[in-house]
Amino acid sequence: MPFVDDDHVDDTVDQQISACLTLEKPKSFFLFAGAGSGKTRSLVEALKVLRLKKADQLRQYGQRIGVITYTNAACDEIKQRLEYDSLIEVSTIHSFVWSLIGSFHADIRSWLIMYLNTKIDELNEKQRKGRPGKASLDRQKEIETKKERLANLNRIKRFTYNPNGDNFGQDSLNHSEVIEIGSYFLTQKSLMQEVLVNKFPILLIDESQDTIKSFMEALFQVQKKHSEHFVLGLFGDTMQRIYGHGKEDLERDIPAEWEKPSKQMNHRCPLRIIKLINKIRSEVDRQVERPRSDKEEGFVRFFILSTGTTNKLPAEYEIRKQMATITNDSLWTGSDTEVKILILEHHMAARRMGFIEMFEPLYAVSSLTTGLLDGSLPGLRLFSHQVLPIIKARDNDDKFAIAAILRKYSPLLSKDIIKTIEEDQSLQIEKARKAVESLLSLWGEDKKPRFLDVLRNVAQTGLFEIPESLRPIASRSGDEQIMVENTKITPPLEEDDDSNSILDAWDKFLLTPFEQIKLYDKYINGQAAFGTHQGIKGLEFQRVMVIMDDNEARGFMFSYDKLLGTKEKTETDIRNEQEGKDTGINRTRRLFYVTCSRTQKSLAIVYYSPNPEKTRSQLLDDHWFESNEIILFSAT
Repeated sequence: MPFVDDDHVDDTVDQQISACLTLEKPKSFFLFAGAGSGKTRSLVEALKVLRLKKADQLRQYGQRIGVITYTNAACDEIKQRLEYDSLIEVSTIHSFVWSLIGSFHADIRSWLIMYLNTKIDELNEKQRKGRPGKASLDRQKEIETKKERLANLNRIKRFTYNPNGDNFGQDSLNHSEVIEIGSYFLTQKSLMQEVLVNKFPILLIDESQDTIKSFMEALFQVQKKHSEHFVLGLFGDTMQRIYGHGKEDLERDIPAEWEKPSKQMNHRCPLRIIKLINKIRSEVDRQVERPRSDKEEGFVRFFILSTGTTNKLPAEYEIRKQMATITNDSLWTGSDTEVKILILEHHMAARRMGFIEMFEPLYAVSSLTTGLLDGSLPGLRLFSHQVLPIIKARDNDDKFAIAAILRKYSPLLSKDIIKTIEEDQSLQIEKARKAVESLLSLWGEDKKPRFLDVLRNVAQTGLFEIPESLRPIASRSGDEQIMVENTKITPPLEEDDDSNSILDAWDKFLLTPFEQIKLYDKYINGQAAFGTHQGIKGLEFQRVMVIMDDNEARGFMFSYDKLLGTKEKTETDIRNEQEGKDTGINRTRRLFYVTCSRTQKSLAIVYYSPNPEKTRSQLLDDHWFESNEIILFSAT
């Protein structure tokens, strides 16, 4: 690949974007920006120009510029680059939607009544057709929970929601409800469209390929209806779509009249890595990234090990030693902070760290997956954010920390309760203290409780609010729970997300050791030695090791064996490709692209193959790697 003399070839893209961001002749756009292209810089620069030209006009009409990005960390970065200008509201999607709908309490109530009645009718119909047993018991408990919530709706004057925390109580909404309500209001209520357009005449969305599909489609409708005075600007790269809830056909659905600027430069990766990632995406689109003229060649090596390798961690360290020799870079054998180890499937992290039992049941249900991977799943946060901190505080003999947790989370010491029993506050505090003692007794005499033991204890004492997803289980009698535990629970099929499958997943999870929540919590908070595709979006590292192992991953959503040609495609794979559906091979290709494109200097790919010789031959035939870059590694 030739060197690029002009490292500023993309400067005209920033000018194109600025030309779209006018209040007089607004024009919506989709900016393609591949890995390392400086997407966030373009977004920030466009906002700076707009701020200089239109700040007074926007403030005159009480308007602001909206920016939606994927994580709180990304929000903070953009806010800092823009010097925390109040003219620009930067938020995550949940925060943004809540800012739109949060004052429409009567409309929210009407939506919930419609939604809950629909769900109850669906469950009753399944009850009518179903047979007695665990599934019937679960449905009945769920019906009772939803009826209770429905009965209390008219008593609620104001609904509450916390985008960054837990949402308990009859007046609170959960994360998915907020998005669905917002999407429904934007498509069905012209007033809500007017609220959005008048408040935010310019709305920019970062990582648009992973923005929740229903909300994205609602925004498309708003833009089409209000195109003369509303700009919808999308920044993203469909090759970097890694969440299942994103709009998979986003780039194809961009209206013809939109601007479609494209960034060509990759400012992050060395030449050899750019050549590789261009090859990875070549079967998906025609986007070709170009290297900077001052970048070095860089290194890539593909190590093939047998799936029969038993001592994987020692073998992977030996590979690091080889990389140190190949690259003449001793930091390859340095600390874990010097080499970023990326795995392409969370099962691998769960198995390697020791929380696979609790992880696997929830990961099998796609509607639970995102919340499981970002730590926002309410059923898990009960254990990770409320119970676990109490255990840690007990271990540290920190009574003040326990009191702080109770004041923050326990309904026994809520402000409303304390106000209503002013003369008996000491009795309520004693009740909370005994509830904590009861919880901690589960660990007495070296006992190791299950999540279920913890849940039933908390439900019995009222120490913490039980999330809606777990209430049908927490409300079971002792005999009902014994019946459930004696029932064989079969794993759900792919995309099988009905209420019974979800409760089955929670049941299997609850029977696993509570101790595993410590390891899970460490993993999702980025404290593990390695990361995954979700955790490293937008990040870059000098030395990267990518580990691929289908046997260890055990996921039905991905297949590295098929991507690399070690295994043949199935008839279903071929049919899905012909029908234009997203496939496991496509998902795997995107993850492979995301991880390889984090590399600033050198990349080692470690692949556990069922047929090493076939893998090597296929890689050479496909021209992904040169012969000297492929190493058949025999672990000792």
